[in-house]
Amino acid sequence: MAACTRRLLLIWLSALLAGPLVFFGAPVHAAQRALLVGVSELASQPSSLWLSAPRNDVILMRQVLQQHGFAAGDVTVLADGVGGAALPDSRQIRDALQRLLARSQSGDFVLLYFSGHGTRVRDAAKAYAEPDGLAENFLARDARLSPGAGGSGMPLTGSLRDVDFDGWIRAFMAKGVFVWSVFDTCSATSMTRGVPRGGSAAAAAAEPADDEVRFRGIQADQLAAGGASSSSSASVDMSAPPQPPVPRARYVAFFASESHQVTPELRLPRGDRTARPQGLLTWAVAEAMGRQPASFRDLFNQVVSLYAPVINELEARYPQRELPSPVAEGNLDAPLFAASTAPQSTRPAWPARRAGSQLTLNVGQLDGLEPQQEVRVVATLADGTQRIGITRLEQVELASARTPVPAALAEQNSAALWAVSPVDDPPSVVLRVQAASGAGVPAGLSLAYPAGIRVLRSGDADVRIVDRGGQAALEVLSPELAALADDSGKPYAPPDAQALRQQLLALAQLKWFARLDQLAQGGRLDGFDAVVETWAGDKLMRSTPAAEARSQPALAPGERSVLVVRNGSGQSVDLVVVGVEAGGAIRQVYPPAMSETNRFERGTREQPAHERFELPWLNAQRGGRLLVLAAPAAPFSAPRLFGASPPEATALADVRVRGALQPPQQRQVYSALVAWPGGR
Repeated sequence: MAACTRRLLLIWLSALLAGPLVFFGAPVHAAQRALLVGVSELASQPSSLWLSAPRNDVILMRQVLQQHGFAAGDVTVLADGVGGAALPDSRQIRDALQRLLARSQSGDFVLLYFSGHGTRVRDAAKAYAEPDGLAENFLARDARLSPGAGGSGMPLTGSLRDVDFDGWIRAFMAKGVFVWSVFDTCSATSMTRGVPRGGSAAAAAAEPADDEVRFRGIQADQLAAGGASSSSSASVDMSAPPQPPVPRARYVAFFASESHQVTPELRLPRGDRTARPQGLLTWAVAEAMGRQPASFRDLFNQVVSLYAPVINELEARYPQRELPSPVAEGNLDAPLFAASTAPQSTRPAWPARRAGSQLTLNVGQLDGLEPQQEVRVVATLADGTQRIGITRLEQVELASARTPVPAALAEQNSAALWAVSPVDDPPSVVLRVQAASGAGVPAGLSLAYPAGIRVLRSGDADVRIVDRGGQAALEVLSPELAALADDSGKPYAPPDAQALRQQLLALAQLKWFARLDQLAQGGRLDGFDAVVETWAGDKLMRSTPAAEARSQPALAPGERSVLVVRNGSGQSVDLVVVGVEAGGAIRQVYPPAMSETNRFERGTREQPAHERFELPWLNAQRGGRLLVLAAPAAPFSAPRLFGASPPEATALADVRVRGALQPPQQRQVYSALVAWPGGR
């Protein structure tokens, strides 16, 4: 799930669905429905593992949803200690999901909310492997280890696996439903919340009785095993009805933490003697919704701003603990609760921190920013009112930037949130296209920032469109771009306008990739490595570090290439892997889908997180290229896609954000651009 583990939910966003909804049969009024699950008590576990806040969390979320137009009868609550609510055991959760799915129709909006403990176990039944080999599980009230559990498997009963959540989300989206998932658990990005081994209980005992802080998250072997229970949870199949793959533009998820982190519950708001224990993410979401956010991105940025003072306090109280960074993924630019896939904006909006007359950003040249670039600054006040000003970037480094506060916003000292967006594409990166007499440039050219296309009447161009007997042909004039695209220099005559459009989009993306490689060339990241392996059947033919093999030998017939990524840096990293076919077509390798976060899990030198990527589009005849770019994910920083989303994901590109801001610092970066020649 969102906070503790990226794999909790495998989501595939597609801009291809960013069109109008189609209704079958008689028109119906779209409905807003929610399932709120809060698990405070684990009936088969010692009370020392129980939580206090989930029951309060679901009550707070129910109140907030009703204030935003949800009908009382359309909000289902499963929680212990909440009047009128059914208990949140695995069978009740499964049945509630089935009923909600049966009621849902195309155009509806559904919130799936879960608050409680999470854990991570090895799951040999999964069709894919996590980088750290673990799968995330949300613990229902009847959670326990299966009888005889042990060894590396630690099978659980009474839990929902990450693949179960993915299946249910897929089932809702297959019906045309927009799904917002919120996971206030530990291992949330992968999904979890709990008490870490080695001191959580002892630390809690030392807390003041009226200001206890508990951390959600349990290691699986802390759970007790059990036999049959009255709920017969061991027999409950938590999987969703099978569905074919579905494009996932109708999806947003908020997670309380990354997969290796725990998340707190404490009395909120701070300083209020009447405050009750709440999950930090839940409280922040409820508070932020009162500021009238227009989109999910606006909402999440407000959540991040509310986290900051609480995290600062907890850092002072728990200096040795890694505190959580909230994570969001999906179509964040969709309007809040509107069930629409159309983004309000395709421009990135980066949170900024004000210090005096300056604003500081944790993004820079690797994200497409340039000195003196014009930017739009938005100051959001506590009541949701926004003030806007225009300024220019004063200083831009590889991974940071600084700009003066616009004069129009100088007096906005009480702003709760500052955000900065580029006004236009960076001029050094845009693909310059010239159309010869009689030739035209196709309409509908739109790309994810910072890649862009600009049509020139005269001057130096990267690409020229010429007329060849009534058919448009494309000439690549830039030697650097031609080399990257393996272009022969001969005019390419696309079969139709759509093919011409796609070729121009791919070339614009390639120009940005060339700039990325130039900026980060030779970069190294301590503890992180990528290796290119060549296999013939089951035999490993050669293995070379990607950073040392910018030119690979041509593949022989029957050989295939595999990329192996290992992260032993001791921290999460933002990772992008993109393939470039001969001719310039873009292949998304990691993240495998634009709805997934590109946060690659933390590992150590002794136990690195690792993943293998098959590259079937590489072949002996045509060759290709592979760009690998990684940077450390400092706590409370934004995950960075480095503008490497494919052209077809334009409308929903760069939709992942994470955490708050740290003081700016120059971070390490890993870069490798590997080439395979063709024609062997």
